[in-house]
Amino acid sequence: MKKTIFLLVFLFTFSTGLFGQSKTDMVKVTTAFLESLSANQKDSVLFSMDDSLRTQWSNLPNGLLPRKGLRYGDLSEGSKEKFHKILSTIFSSQGYLKTFAIMQVDDILHEIFEIAHQREQIDDRTIGFIRKLDWDYGNYYLAILGNPGMDTAWGFKFEGHHLSINLTVTKDSFSMTPLFLGSDPAVVEVTQYAGLRPLSKEEDYGFWFVNTLDEAQKAKATLSQEVPKDILTNPDRPQWYEEFMGIKGSELRPEQQKVLHYLIEEYMNNMEKEKAEEYLAILHARGMDEVYFAWIGSYEPMKAHYYMIHSPDFIIEYDNVGFLDNANHIHSIFREKGNDFGEDILRKHLMDHKH
Repeated sequence: MKKTIFLLVFLFTFSTGLFGQSKTDMVKVTTAFLESLSANQKDSVLFSMDDSLRTQWSNLPNGLLPRKGLRYGDLSEGSKEKFHKILSTIFSSQGYLKTFAIMQVDDILHEIFEIAHQREQIDDRTIGFIRKLDWDYGNYYLAILGNPGMDTAWGFKFEGHHLSINLTVTKDSFSMTPLFLGSDPAVVEVTQYAGLRPLSKEEDYGFWFVNTLDEAQKAKATLSQEVPKDILTNPDRPQWYEEFMGIKGSELRPEQQKVLHYLIEEYMNNMEKEKAEEYLAILHARGMDEVYFAWIGSYEPMKAHYYMIHSPDFIIEYDNVGFLDNANHIHSIFREKGNDFGEDILRKHLMDHKH
C-alpha cells in the first residue's frame, strides 16, 4: 500500500512538472495555426467548449457522416505546415506518422477500388457507392474548442475516416482519449504502396502475445463468440466495460507479462512522451497483475480476430475483420477510464476555478 501511494505521489509531481512545457508548446503551436487562417476559416474552426461536437466521435467516412469544422484539404500550404506542428506536438513520432499514414491510405483505398473496377472485380453500382463515401486525404475536419491559453480549458478535435483525435487541455493537465486509429486496408496489397501497414505493431504484438500462451491459458483468454464486426465500445455502444474478460495478468508468466507490456506500450507511446510516461506510471502503480486480456477469433494473420486489454484504468480494443472477412481492416481505440473528452480533468478544473 505504501509503495502504491509513493508511486502515485511521484506520478503527480513528475507529470505536473513536465506538463508545463507540453502545455506551453500546445498553446504556442495552436495559436500559430489560428493566426495563419483567414477570417472565414477561423469562423469554421472555432467552437465553444459547450458545443456537442466536443463529446461526439465517429470513424465513419465523411460521405456517411458529414463533419462540422474546417476541412483539412482547404488549408493553405502554410496552414498545413502549422497544423502538422500541432500533430507532432501532441503525438510522438510514431503516433504522428501513423496519423499521416492513415490519412494517406484513404487515397490508396480509392486507387485500390478503381483498379478492382477496371479489372471487373466490382460492378458499376458498387464503385458508384464507394465514390460517394468521400474517402480522401483532404476529407478530415478539425475543430478548436474554447480559447487556447495557459489558464483556460480548451480542446482540439481532428476526425474523419479511421481517425478520431480528441485533446482536452486544462490549466493543470490534458487528456487525449478516446483515441481511435484504424486502417483500411491494414496491409496494402496492390499499387506502388504494396506492403504499407500503418498499424503493424498493434497486429504483430497481439499475435506475438496470444501465441506465447499455452493451451490452458489460450482457452481462458479466448472468448467463445463470433468475432465482432467492430470494437465493442464503438459510438453506438457503451463507452466503457465494467466486466473483466479473459485471462488475468497474475495468471501469466513473467516473460508473457513482458510481451503484453510491449503491446500496451505500443498504444501509450503513440502520445507525446510526457503523456505516455504518465500513462505508463499509472499502469506500473496498478501492476500488470491487474490487467486482463481477452481474444476472439483466429491465432493466425489474415483471419478475423479481436482483442481487448482491460484494467481498472484503461481499455484498449483492436478489431480486424474487414468487409470481406479477410482480416485486412483494423479498428483500434485507447481509453482512459473516466477521462474521455477530459471528463475528470474538466471536473477538477471547474472545482478549482469556482467563483
